[in-house]
Amino acid sequence: MAGLLGKVARFAGSPQGRAAIGKAKTAANDPENRAKIDGLVGKVKDRGRGPGQQGPGQQGPGQQGPPPP
Repeated sequence: MAGLLGKVARFAGSPQGRAAIGKAKTAANDPENRAKIDGLVGKVKDRGRGPGQQGPGQQGPGQQGPPPP
């Protein structure tokens, strides 16, 4: 029994797989879809942080970074 990656590779090489890859590339290059993707990526990056918490490298007003070495 072939592993999952083998099955995916076999599908990607098939005519149906090549058509699916082309369709995905076209959809990914659409500016409207790109904006949706960027929005979702931002949500995933911010997931798990409580309200008002800043991520690394993001400083709120009046906050200073670490002292220089």
